[in-house]
Amino acid sequence: MAKVEKFEDLQIWQDARILCQKIFILCTQTELKQDFGLKNQIRNSSGSVMHNIAEGFERGGNTEFIQFLGYSKGSAGETRSQFYRLLDANYIGQNEFEELKTEAEKLSKQISNFIKYLKNSEFKGSKYKK
Repeated sequence: MAKVEKFEDLQIWQDARILCQKIFILCTQTELKQDFGLKNQIRNSSGSVMHNIAEGFERGGNTEFIQFLGYSKGSAGETRSQFYRLLDANYIGQNEFEELKTEAEKLSKQISNFIKYLKNSEFKGSKYKK
């Protein structure tokens, strides 16, 4: 694993940002832009994925980071669930739904794997360095 000095170095944060960007495009270039409730909900949940990764990292300890990664994973699941609402409301087609759902599932798995890595790591966080 490459040396991580800031949350922007984390692949999971980078991938969460890309998913956010795709959702932003959906919110501005499809009829979803008129559905203010769903638009705001999916933008907030997808943003929460990347924001919780960042916040947990900045806390400086693995225990807190793992907790925030759990929140991030939960938000990825919420976002994935909202893709079904987009599909059911005909804001996206089946192919786009499958692509987005697969991307969110991959991100959830990456977050889970990172949580496992941190739980098994001897390094407990930057705030515990001597």
